[in-house]
Amino acid sequence: MTTAAAGRARVLSGFRPTGPMHIGHLVGALENWVSMQDTHECFFAIADWHALTSEYADPSRIREHTLEMAADWIAAGIDPERSTLFVQSHVPEHAELHLLLSMIVPIAWLERVPTYKEQQEQVSQRDLSNYGFLGYPVLQAADILVYRAGFVPVGEDQLAHLELCREIARRFNGLYGPIFPEPQGLTTRVPRLPGTDGRKMSKSYGNAINLADEPDAIRRKILTMVTDPARKRRSDPGNPEVCPVFDFHRAYSDAATRAGVDAGCRSAGIGCVECKTTLLGHLEPALAPVQERRRELMAHRGRVRDILAEGARRARVEAGATMRLVRAAMKIDAGGL
Repeated sequence: MTTAAAGRARVLSGFRPTGPMHIGHLVGALENWVSMQDTHECFFAIADWHALTSEYADPSRIREHTLEMAADWIAAGIDPERSTLFVQSHVPEHAELHLLLSMIVPIAWLERVPTYKEQQEQVSQRDLSNYGFLGYPVLQAADILVYRAGFVPVGEDQLAHLELCREIARRFNGLYGPIFPEPQGLTTRVPRLPGTDGRKMSKSYGNAINLADEPDAIRRKILTMVTDPARKRRSDPGNPEVCPVFDFHRAYSDAATRAGVDAGCRSAGIGCVECKTTLLGHLEPALAPVQERRRELMAHRGRVRDILAEGARRARVEAGATMRLVRAAMKIDAGGL
């Protein structure tokens, strides 16, 4: 990390490389990360070990998804000179701390995490009744605590995991002494982009608009998106508040366009195709620079690998310092023999 980051609060965040990044990630997380680079010391991890909790049966795509994810992040504006961008498995201290923390975490703490049962019920195509999935929040806590991060950008669905991380930090500090800060969540109000079918945008639902999609594919997906279900005919007035397309207008269109679309929809002055075409006029120019940078990075993959290697080197310096403190506090450091 450059000296310019000295004295800034430290942030840790990341994603699992289980598939393509989509524009919901761009609006919901990456744009926020980019702005944080000016105010925080940022560590961004591609969590490939976490991906194994659901992709264990066929992990063959994780390596390619990891490289593509790094390209997506850099294309979106993550600057390797200002942030530490790395792959989780390239920093083995994550695994060591995960092992040590797992010794002090009661199973009941893990079973009460809301997403544990929710994911088991919703992701029916995979068997998630494994130790790795149950212990996912402990590895997540290790990811955060190994950098002694003070803040974690999170969505509302991750707040329970972060609270568990704080509980784990408190338990460790109570047993062995004050090593870890209790990380706080950074929640920001960002537009939530639904998928093309109106549900949450997700690669597993097949309703995502991916950063890697060609312009023709994006246009096709937007033009076939569901709209207000009550608007069955062109002459029917609509309600933008329940229309998934209008959520995209909130994210990408200017205030005047949003006002015009809102009024036109409610009065049936415009049709859904016109509304979507107007959206594309704002969406396509916003995505074009990101997609161009992504194509350039994927054409020079060695550059991306070099960035990840340097990020891992910097991350290991910080993680190694933490682990020396942890081992000393637990009195298991080899230097004491």
